[in-house]
Amino acid sequence: MNTFKSVFEQYNWDDIQSKIYQTTSKDVERTLAKAKYNLEDFLILISPVAQNYLEEMAQKCHEITKKRFGKTIQMYAPLYLSNECQNICTYCGFSLDNKIKRKTLSDAEIKLEVEALKKTGFDHVLLVTGEANYTVNINYFLNAISLIRKEFSIISVEVQPLSTEDYERLHEAGVYSVLVYQETYHQEVYKKYHTKGKKSNFDYRLETPDRIGTAGIHKIGLGVLLGLEDWRTDSFFNALHLDYLQKKYWQTKYSVSFPRLRPAEGIIEPNFIMDDKDLTQLICAYRLWNEDLEISISTRENEKFRNNIIPIGVTSMSAGSKTNPGGYVVDPQSLEQFEISDERSAEEISKIIKNAGYEPVWKDWDKSFI
Repeated sequence: MNTFKSVFEQYNWDDIQSKIYQTTSKDVERTLAKAKYNLEDFLILISPVAQNYLEEMAQKCHEITKKRFGKTIQMYAPLYLSNECQNICTYCGFSLDNKIKRKTLSDAEIKLEVEALKKTGFDHVLLVTGEANYTVNINYFLNAISLIRKEFSIISVEVQPLSTEDYERLHEAGVYSVLVYQETYHQEVYKKYHTKGKKSNFDYRLETPDRIGTAGIHKIGLGVLLGLEDWRTDSFFNALHLDYLQKKYWQTKYSVSFPRLRPAEGIIEPNFIMDDKDLTQLICAYRLWNEDLEISISTRENEKFRNNIIPIGVTSMSAGSKTNPGGYVVDPQSLEQFEISDERSAEEISKIIKNAGYEPVWKDWDKSFI
């Protein structure tokens, strides 16, 4: 089966980076005058010089998002099931070489966490684990999903890359979307961030969205870890990946997330600093390039940024998040994957969204429509 790898190999990191940084003001102005944007336009819109046109970009984004998605923000919450992991990754609090207490939730603990989430109003849950194939594997996921399926209209997962057959089993079990991040598309340095474990296999991870698409999962979420390598170049390759997937698996929906490196146990400092203005530019570039793309902002981001980004291009937000297994009620002191920045409750975020003139949506369709 042909995969994204065959497309990826046609591009060179240094060549793309050079094109981005050689973009001129005339290039940006010519692009912004267009009604529709292609991948080459996306490259121009993420260039340093394009930041001088951020106000115009933001205004266009607001109109596009309002036209395509209305004035609504989907609400979701992560549910961390385990911090066990067999990988050594230099940027993650769950890394195998961090000497911390490991925890995987039992059936009873999962039910307690779900009960806490339901009390706050959530109907969309994102199940998250470390990558521990021997303990936190497809059988564990299927069991967890069977325990909570009746409690949520939407179940998403962010776990280790799986086989096509395992994704088919998740689909049959009721999983709506799968999130998988390449972390960085800079293949030459990928290994220095992922020194041990299955995650160190660049190609296997690169081809994961193809397996998800083949399995018929309703939605695929992509993203890069912003701060590892040059965010502009990494984001171009992420957009290239999305472009390929949308053309090949055209019945599938797509989303993009923007994880910036946050403090966590034993992690490296960001190699590339991305400030709030940079992230706003990137969000605008994605929205202008792809009107149908769902754009998600997590509690990694600070309160001010999350408040201000609502009208620009975002379609979903998490709230009241805990990034440790059992963090809601079972074991609040267990190790976090990273520190969150926006610690406001779901109720507070809901009020902020309403005050901005938008509607927080906890449930956007019924199971009977699947």
